[in-house]
Amino acid sequence: MAVRKLKPVTPGQRHKIIGTFEDITASVPEKSLVYGKRSTGGRNNTGKMTVRYMGGGHKKKYRFIDFKREKDGVPAVVKTIEYDPNRSARIALLYYADGEKRYIIAPNGLQVGTTLMSGSEAAPEVGNALPLANIPVGTVIHNIEMRPGQGAKLVRSAGNFAQLTSREGSYCVIKLPSGETRQILSACKATVGSVGNSDHALEQSGKAGRTFT
Repeated sequence: MAVRKLKPVTPGQRHKIIGTFEDITASVPEKSLVYGKRSTGGRNNTGKMTVRYMGGGHKKKYRFIDFKREKDGVPAVVKTIEYDPNRSARIALLYYADGEKRYIIAPNGLQVGTTLMSGSEAAPEVGNALPLANIPVGTVIHNIEMRPGQGAKLVRSAGNFAQLTSREGSYCVIKLPSGETRQILSACKATVGSVGNSDHALEQSGKAGRTFT
């Protein structure tokens, strides 16, 4: 993916740098995997305004993302790479062999038509989800669980990656993007590769009003 700098036609566009979206292959999300995301307008459950200046912004539909990857042994084909307004990374729509559809965080280098697998029998290739015990030491990973079966909690934003540095008994030592090293149970799953849309760090909104929705 690349970024493009806008001409300074208006003050808000003078410093604006946005993505080109050339990696996106579908403009409409899978209907069975979305629901309308309601905005609060800064109001709490009684209708009282508790945060000022909130409101407006673009309507968003929340995409259900499969962070657990528990369909072990069932191959899935990447159907589309899509934009997700709720996160910095791109998402990929998977069609499983049994007919089920799921979204995952799209790793760097993932192509439409690629076959992915999850589980201990899967090969340590980009996009495959494996227990840390089955991933070779030194591998770049993302979407890391903190407890077995909990679902991925660490390293999910665009361009991020962690590294499996060593093993100590039933634990693996993971070097996180912050530089922190952490021990995580070997039974926890992680996805091989780094998170896609790595050029997200180069983007600039151009004005404060574009970021505050």
